[in-house]
Amino acid sequence: MAKYVELTSENFEATVAEGVTMVDFWAPWCGPCRMIAPVVEELAEEFEGKATIAKVNTDEQQELAVKYGIRSIPAILFFKDGEVVDQMVGAASKDAFAEKINAQL
Repeated sequence: MAKYVELTSENFEATVAEGVTMVDFWAPWCGPCRMIAPVVEELAEEFEGKATIAKVNTDEQQELAVKYGIRSIPAILFFKDGEVVDQMVGAASKDAFAEKINAQL
């Protein structure tokens, strides 16, 4: 079973540098974030080997949240080869996330 990647300031740049990466900016106290957590885990499994699915805990990684202008969570950023190519704010369906990932593959 594939698992999403926990991102920190140490591994963020290297993780998003190549290929397609979906990054979920979240926090433990955020209800909608907890609501989409199982969806994020399912996406990590489905896109294993095709795209990287990752999460950033904004409470622990505030500098990353600031760097990417995260003002409300959940915020999902889609990277292709290190560049932000799309983003979504708020909870959404698994299909909506998968569509955004597939658009970049």
